[in-house]
Formats: sequence, C-alpha cells, structure tokens
Amino acid sequence: MQAEAAGVVSALLHLGLMVAGSQYVPRFPWARVGKNMRVKLLTHTPEPERLVAAAARLCYSASSVEDLLQQDGDRREALLAKILAVGHLSTLEHVSFTFGVEGISRACSHQLVRHRLASYSQQSQRYVSHRERFETVTPPSIARDPALVEIFEAAMQEMHRVYGRLMEAGVPAEDARFVLPNAAATKLVLTMNARELLHFFALRCCRRAQWEIRDLAVEMLRLARGAAPRLFAAAGPGCLHGACPEGAMGCGQADQVRREFADL
Repeated sequence: MQAEAAGVVSALLHLGLMVAGSQYVPRFPWARVGKNMRVKLLTHTPEPERLVAAAARLCYSASSVEDLLQQDGDRREALLAKILAVGHLSTLEHVSFTFGVEGISRACSHQLVRHRLASYSQQSQRYVSHRERFETVTPPSIARDPALVEIFEAAMQEMHRVYGRLMEAGVPAEDARFVLPNAAATKLVLTMNARELLHFFALRCCRRAQWEIRDLAVEMLRLARGAAPRLFAAAGPGCLHGACPEGAMGCGQADQVRREFADL
C-alpha cells in the first residue's frame, strides 16, 4: 500500500501538483489574463533544457546518453544558444509543455486548434449542457461602449433562452448547441512540444493576430520562459530578430514590440 501511495504522489507531482499535508495544491498558479481568460502551465518535461542539450550533443558525440545528461551548465547554455541560432530545432521536439486554459471564447479555440502539431482536450458542448447561463467573452471593442454591451448581452440572453427552450422540448444538447455563439466560453488542456511552441509564438504573438489568441500566446510564452528560459529567450513574433515577416501589412511598431518582449 505504501508503494502504491508513493506512486500516486509521484504521478501528481509529475502533473504539476504538490502534496501539502493531506491536500494537493498546484505547483504552478493560474494566471488571469483580462476579465475572462485563465492560463496555467500544468506540467512539462522534467529539466527540458538538459534533455534538449543532451539530444543535440548526442548527434556529434560517442558518449553515452547518461554522460551527456551530466554536462555542466555553462556548456549546456552555450550549446542551446548554438542550436537555436543554427536552427537545429528537431532536438526541441523531445520536450513538451501542457497548459490549462479557461475562459476563452469558441472563436479563439477554433483558431487555436488550427495548430495541428499539438494535442487538445476541450470541454464538450455535446456532453456539458448549459442549463445555467453560459459564460461569455465580450470583445474589448464592445466592452468599452455601454450601449453596445447592452445590445450584446441582450443577444446572449436570447440565445440562452432559445437554447433552454430547445432542451425543454427534448432536443439533445448536441443539437441545441447549434444556437450557441462564438462568444461562448470554453475550457481546454493543450500540449505542444517546444519546437511547435516557437512556431505558435512567432505567429500568434504578432500584433496582427486576433487580440484574444494573442493574449493567450503571450501568457503561454511568459509561463514557458519561466520553465525553460534559455529555450524561449528569443521566442516571440517574427519581427524580434529581423524585418517584419508581414511586410507591408505589418503594424509598423517593431521597436515597441521588441521592447515588449524583452520585458516580458
């Protein structure tokens, strides 16, 4: 029984949980972004930078994997800088990061799942019905104008009323959900490897990205940097290290963007 309990504790620790007395508390706190969004780094590959550096060194070394994992910090840091500079990014695919995300809109999650080199588990509108008024995300362009907020809230309330009427009539949730809006909030768990995260950050941290997924990407980057600062030190939109990849469609504020991500 003791061995079994120890295994449970070990699993919880791996999932980003720690034991405090008889309760389990998060190792990483939830971060609130704006009014609705909540983001948390749930777990990641242990010692991700050590593993990436060992995998890279293995390509050019006759040493054992165990020996390579023991290389000193200075050599590891120099090697990580080199592989990131030359684009030897396949080694980053050995480490992954798992995030919990709550309070984003369905409009945002539809964009998120376009990043296909990732794993997603999302709250289902088929199996989770909204008998209570569903949580919504209000765009800032609407939230700043009380008159527009009134119109928006009236529309959300009407959709909830229609949804409830359909459910009362015996329509299954999987069909009643057809009247739910893109503004409906959702929850999900997502996992990406470090290489895909670099790609995700390059696209979605850009100021031309839609505001909600940009807020999500910037917060995910902040959390990822905390866990693997060398892997993600230079991560962010494409203009951080050269000309804006958006060309004539860019925001024209590359200097401000660089300062923003230097201070992230």
